[in-house]
Amino acid sequence: MLTRIEQQAPALSRAERRVADWVLAHPRQAADATLAQVASECGASEPTVIRFCRRVGLTGFRELTIRLTEALSRPVSYVHHDVSADDATPDAVTKVLDAAISSLIDMRAQLSSIPIDEAAAILGAARQVTFIGLGASGHVATDACHKFFRLGTPCSAHTDTPSILQAAAVAGSGDVLVIVSHLGGWPELDRAAAVARDNGATVIALTNPASRLARIATVVFGWDPHEDTSVYTPMSSRLAQLALLDALYVAFALSLGDVAAEKLRRSKDALQKVTQR
Repeated sequence: MLTRIEQQAPALSRAERRVADWVLAHPRQAADATLAQVASECGASEPTVIRFCRRVGLTGFRELTIRLTEALSRPVSYVHHDVSADDATPDAVTKVLDAAISSLIDMRAQLSSIPIDEAAAILGAARQVTFIGLGASGHVATDACHKFFRLGTPCSAHTDTPSILQAAAVAGSGDVLVIVSHLGGWPELDRAAAVARDNGATVIALTNPASRLARIATVVFGWDPHEDTSVYTPMSSRLAQLALLDALYVAFALSLGDVAAEKLRRSKDALQKVTQR
């Protein structure tokens, strides 16, 4: 939560920025304070504090206090450290693993605000599901497609711009697009999401809750894994995306009940028959 506030601070108004600065400087006090107390400490009005909460992707002040409490309760041993050129290999490896662990813990702390059940219900009613991602997120989209099709819903994955835009253009009512984008900074994905929604499709986005993609999407899985900018290939964010889609897969399977169990059994039996030849 503190990382999210820090990242969004430059885009806030002057009054909202005062709230952000005070919360970042006094997170424990903010977690225990009332709305009136925070407004007084920041020299801002109560509506300004509420606007600040919504600008950083929260539903209101109560959720801010919950997220701050969760953030402050994280194990102190799981601290993200940048890898430097002077690090010995064991130290560098430890930092990479600690960053991955930290990312997953951050996501777990935000689970109450992630609409897993709503997304599972949407998938259950879908005519077909298209998983979309560019770059490293494209590999995540492909992995999800490889899992979800076993539950019986037609699935596809698109990881290049022309295919993504065409898939969005032909999507319609009953179709679901699951778009994976860590920062939500690809204009092409924004365009695809907007076109798909205009055509009546449902868009589920795994992305930065403050991004334009999040504003376009029907359902948002918003979280902010703090990526190590010293690592040239995204790692922590990709692990968080994979874990979140695995959680959605499990929730979807549970919602299907015996139907899912039977389809997974038949899928496994099909592979066993091939390996026995």
